[in-house]
Amino acid sequence: MTTQEKLIKNKLGLLELAAYLKNVSEACRVMGFSRDTFYRIKKAYEEGGIEALFEKSRRKPNLKNRVSEEVERAVVELALEDPSLGQKRVSDELRKRGIFVSPAGVRSIWLRHGLERFEKRLRALEERVARTGEILTERQLRALEKAQEEKIAQEEIETEHVGYLGAQDTYYVGTIKGIGRIYQQTFIDTYSKVAFAKLYTSKHPINSADLLNDRVIPFFEEHGLSVLRILTDRGTEFCGRIDRHEYELFLALNDIEHTKTKAKNPQTNGICERFHRTIKEEFYSIALRRKLYRSLEELQEDLDLWIERYNRQRPHQGKYCEGKTPMETFLGNVPLAKEKMHSNVEAGFGF
Repeated sequence: MTTQEKLIKNKLGLLELAAYLKNVSEACRVMGFSRDTFYRIKKAYEEGGIEALFEKSRRKPNLKNRVSEEVERAVVELALEDPSLGQKRVSDELRKRGIFVSPAGVRSIWLRHGLERFEKRLRALEERVARTGEILTERQLRALEKAQEEKIAQEEIETEHVGYLGAQDTYYVGTIKGIGRIYQQTFIDTYSKVAFAKLYTSKHPINSADLLNDRVIPFFEEHGLSVLRILTDRGTEFCGRIDRHEYELFLALNDIEHTKTKAKNPQTNGICERFHRTIKEEFYSIALRRKLYRSLEELQEDLDLWIERYNRQRPHQGKYCEGKTPMETFLGNVPLAKEKMHSNVEAGFGF
């Protein structure tokens, strides 16, 4: 119960007690109110009902302390002109233009217009661009790109439909006697969380491309879709000169856009990081203790069975899954994905 609700309950209690006792003085004595207060409460209740009993703030905005409309417009305009600027830099920038307002004044104006956070200023900029169709400046584009990088770093990857963005990463499984070092190539559709995994004995660009060629691309083609973009870290198995690097060349030949995580922050490929924790806890930690594997193929068979259960039986709590399995989420989104891909092709965007 809020403070406001408690006050209303006390006021109503006073009125009810006075009616029950038929004695205003006694009711006021018991409830701790003055007679004057009782009659004010009674009058307010009779004229406006319960709503009239709410406490009203007596504070009034001091408009004399508020900046002029011209200054306020300048602050709002600069917030959209360069959303990345903080309140101190906005104050400094406006001073260069002959407009004087303190950093605290800038923040007050932002609060009145709902622009106090970088994300809110970006949203306001996007809404204005959508409404007016204006061309973004270099600074505005940089601010939007910075926000996108931060979303990826915080695992808030924007994805519109299945096939729109895949995340790929390498996971070191360990060393098994008789087999050697084992690496897992992982691919996850960021919308549905459908996962693919294949084991190798080295980290090589050709292996990164092989997972896509052997498992991922055929799966999407089977459902009439394609992969538009892939997010990876900057490891040598994913990055290099297109004409000499098998993975980069494979992406180029299949018209797949390559997005890389922020430099020196490979952990920002968060979807794969979470999946690797899951597969370690739910598969490798158990399987490698239960069974002595004598070949990579033998381990791959058991991994394939686990991946099948992960995709088709294990409920996922991802943003778009909401308790459904990854495969249910994937199949449910296929019609929309086809529609969007087809409309983009017709519009001449291509991917």
